[in-house]
Amino acid sequence: MEAVIIAGGKGTRLASMTKEIPKPMIPIGGKPILQYQIEEFRKNGVVDIIITVGYLKEVIQEYFGDGKNFGVNIRYVEEDMPLGSAGAFYQVKKLVHGTFFVVYGDVLFSIDIKRMLKSHSKQGNEATLFAHPNSHPYDSDIVLHDDEHHVIGFLSKKEDRSKIFYHNCVNAGFFVVDKEALEYFQKPQKLDFEKDFLKWLANKHKLSVYVSTEYIKDMGTYDRLDAVGENLKRGIVKQRNLKNPQKCIFLDRDGTLNVLNGFIVNPDQLHLENGAAEAVRSINESGYLAIVITNQPVIARGMCTLKELDRINMKLEMLLGEKGAYIDALYYCPHHPDKGYEGERPEYKISCKCRKPGTALIELAAKNYNISLEDSWFIGDSTLDVKAGENAGMKTILLKTGEGGMDRKYDIVPDKICNNLEEAVGYILKQG
Repeated sequence: MEAVIIAGGKGTRLASMTKEIPKPMIPIGGKPILQYQIEEFRKNGVVDIIITVGYLKEVIQEYFGDGKNFGVNIRYVEEDMPLGSAGAFYQVKKLVHGTFFVVYGDVLFSIDIKRMLKSHSKQGNEATLFAHPNSHPYDSDIVLHDDEHHVIGFLSKKEDRSKIFYHNCVNAGFFVVDKEALEYFQKPQKLDFEKDFLKWLANKHKLSVYVSTEYIKDMGTYDRLDAVGENLKRGIVKQRNLKNPQKCIFLDRDGTLNVLNGFIVNPDQLHLENGAAEAVRSINESGYLAIVITNQPVIARGMCTLKELDRINMKLEMLLGEKGAYIDALYYCPHHPDKGYEGERPEYKISCKCRKPGTALIELAAKNYNISLEDSWFIGDSTLDVKAGENAGMKTILLKTGEGGMDRKYDIVPDKICNNLEEAVGYILKQG
């Protein structure tokens, strides 16, 4: 396997730091971010690396040389004039031999590369992009994809989204690409990797998305640079790699994250609980995952379609994103065992293991994200939630919001009772 690092840009948003060094050479924790990238590839067995260089290219070339001092083999593609983030790939296609990785030079990452490569092979497309939710979707380009993880388009951060619902799914700047895809590059010219190359692949239906909770962040602004440095210092960067067991705070939806408002069947009915976004943001910053597990019998009752439910969940993500928070994943059960309702959908009127207090969705999330359930928590507003958390072997917190435990379906005692989600998350984080 080979890797290509795009390191030719000037880094105008960090202008005071890039007068004498290119952006990928900005130090974090005593060494340049480009060195972290090379070391991460080497750990994963990727030792043949191509670096595209342009602005102050001699700084990079003098520091890394041929890569032998860093345990890798480095070749350079030099730009005599700026060609954008993809223009150099006309030359790159002459150097790579098969499937290879691509990463932007201002991204710090720690990911299970083999897991992503396996996903790419399974999808069978010519390229796969790494995507994740982030704390600023409102000023990020959004990746649109179908249920089979095929990319169907992009929403530019410059577009008016005031009347659009979308999932918080952001291109993270890390890719797997087959050499066949490089037929796009027919001559040296200025091109953008996302707006030109990825859009072309998506239009051909040859681009997949790999969504993960692992650590991958760009340091393209001063605030993000500080955040990346702090996460590195606290060990969050390494811990979020899915090779390592993860800790998670599982959350109920209605009555916990959003105000309990009967059966929610359209986005207009969904409003966040006071302090919910702040609580989720604290989870995001802590190293815990934030995953929602929710029963949605509105599907079985025929009150709401799957598409409408998806729009409701999109609104939840958008409201959280507006306040700098995000959930890492959401799982819902569409079933309901009781029959006899007008307009019900018989195919969903079944007993199942995914409806809380069943644990099938929790177990699926644990499998997908390598979660240690004994080190995790479940927070909800009903005894149903507490029972589900207990059944899965987690510690539990019952909230006084929403139903406040008054459903009384189970005679069960939680590990803690809290007034609201913000208080509950604060309590968990104090436990260490």
